[in-house]
Amino acid sequence: MTRYGNYDLSLPEASNHKRSDLNQRIKLINESNCDLFLSIHLNADISETWHGAQVFYDDVNNQNVILAEYLQKEFSKTLKSKRKIKEISNLYLYRKATPPGVLVEVGFLSNSNERYLLKQDNYQQKIVNTIVDGVIKYLNR
Repeated sequence: MTRYGNYDLSLPEASNHKRSDLNQRIKLINESNCDLFLSIHLNADISETWHGAQVFYDDVNNQNVILAEYLQKEFSKTLKSKRKIKEISNLYLYRKATPPGVLVEVGFLSNSNERYLLKQDNYQQKIVNTIVDGVIKYLNR
């Protein structure tokens, strides 16, 4: 974990806090000796119709798409998400991080039904278990 609260990791003297935050996260990832990293988020859109967990990957590391596929398969199976993995290109963090990694959007806050579910402890645990299952299957492939 890089954070346990709603704060960034930027250095206090940084002139660009966003870039400093990203650099600190990259440093933590690269120095951690981890096998992979996940950036977990909640999605939102202007329209309330969008829903479902989705995994994004950058093609800078060929393992990223494989990890994304395993996670999305678990989201489809367990959470019934109809969404597909999606490539994103040239994201700073993914270009600088050494281990494979993906961005995981676990649901849409802008969808009232999904927002309700995301607030429930049992649904949050279901998301955690789904992510863990996907990561285990990726690592054991």
